[in-house]
Amino acid sequence: MRLLSGTLLCVLLQISGSIIMGASAQNKLPGSSYSVESISMPEGLSAEVGAIEFLPDGTLVTCFLRGEVMLYYPKTKKWKLFAEGLQEPLGILPLSHSEFIVMQRPELTRIKDLDGDGKADLYETVTDEFGISGNYHEFNYGPVKDKNGNLFIGLNSASSGGGILKEVRGVLDSTTMKQKGQMFSPVPYRGWIMKLTPQGKLIPYASGFRSPNGLGFDLKGNLFATDNQGDWVGTSTLFHVQEGNFYGHPSALVWKKSWKGENPLTFPVEKLDSMRTKASVLFPHGIMANSPTQPVSDATKGKFGPFAGQMFIGEMNSARIVRVMLEEVAGVIQGACIPFIDGNGLRKGNNRLAFAPDGSLWVGQAEHGWAGSKGIQRIVFNGKLPAEIYSMSLTKTGFKLKFTQPLDITSASDPANYKFRHYYYNYHKKYGSDQVDVQVVPVTAVKLSTDRKEVIVTLNTLKPGYVYELLLGDIKTSQGVPLGNKLVCYTVNVLAE
Repeated sequence: MRLLSGTLLCVLLQISGSIIMGASAQNKLPGSSYSVESISMPEGLSAEVGAIEFLPDGTLVTCFLRGEVMLYYPKTKKWKLFAEGLQEPLGILPLSHSEFIVMQRPELTRIKDLDGDGKADLYETVTDEFGISGNYHEFNYGPVKDKNGNLFIGLNSASSGGGILKEVRGVLDSTTMKQKGQMFSPVPYRGWIMKLTPQGKLIPYASGFRSPNGLGFDLKGNLFATDNQGDWVGTSTLFHVQEGNFYGHPSALVWKKSWKGENPLTFPVEKLDSMRTKASVLFPHGIMANSPTQPVSDATKGKFGPFAGQMFIGEMNSARIVRVMLEEVAGVIQGACIPFIDGNGLRKGNNRLAFAPDGSLWVGQAEHGWAGSKGIQRIVFNGKLPAEIYSMSLTKTGFKLKFTQPLDITSASDPANYKFRHYYYNYHKKYGSDQVDVQVVPVTAVKLSTDRKEVIVTLNTLKPGYVYELLLGDIKTSQGVPLGNKLVCYTVNVLAE
């Protein structure tokens, strides 16, 4: 999420079709596959959500940005205060009903109820071995936990639109503060994702992030992080985060152990480009997502519909949830993104996502001085199979599209219903990038499978380094139902072997 970035974003284009017909609180419309329900908020606080997670019994744990940690019991619809006085908590990890780890601005904190009265008595530092300069943009995210017990947190870069205080925590390095109009890293380890071992050692893990307002694992244990468009980020991204890699924003490099003290923001773009790891998925700005947030993977085994194992990502600046379809090609994780829910009862400011034990997807919303909203909403699968693209995968000559339902033969076999174009985004210090080398890509062949649920599309050209944007035409299912979402974007980093 681009919190108080100081730059107005273009309005996210609304593309036709949504998999829901629209819903308000406790209202399920006939024929819809998903409904959106609004949760009643506790009285007397600002209901801007910084974190949501579930306990195994279905209890919801919520951090609010003014510092409260509260428990919500869905069966009784009652709220209970567990802790307060935290500073901008933007992540929480439940350990039990009485113990949580919270990521707040000054530190990663353990809060625990010692006497059994249902409220935290212990506020204990887990780690504060990272710097604070006082810049308003130094938000912190996470923690998320891997199978080995390691915790991962993300540290925002400082904004060029804000200064630093006279007294800072950590060593001050003014190297990247000299470049106007660019995010900078005045203290360790701004722009990094950090790993905290079970033994309590905080390790610099990966660098080059501008605003990684979303950390999460896929079902295979791969770590992912979103980042927001800005300087050095041509359009918003989803990164597969691996230890030691550099992900593009140069300011963080000053805290690399082998760094020589040079200003990385003045390095030739070609050199920085050769060092960086590219995004697994690019979210075209103004088309797909402008401020992506937390990625969560569907481990509900069908309780949330036909997309089990896929990833869902919040979007701050519009009433949208994005679905991501990943695959591994030649050892590289890449894939496609598509709108999942667009408006129809969903609010803006979709900051935090969590799946409940019953299979519903809960969304916590925030304004934080920007173009969001407040509150919590719940997205429920109503049992009716949606008419959607299920997946998009790369072939040697184009793409294979899988659908949730059999397709009408006539419309699905017509090449005119598959309109492709490709483009890329510049990697440079400027804020964002236009689409570059926008070209229509002709379709040379379309082949429909015997079960009519797969379409292989052959293109006359296919090359790496481009987003391939597909806009489907008037394709219907065999029952005459039009597809809900017709626009999908695949990021081709490498070609299929």
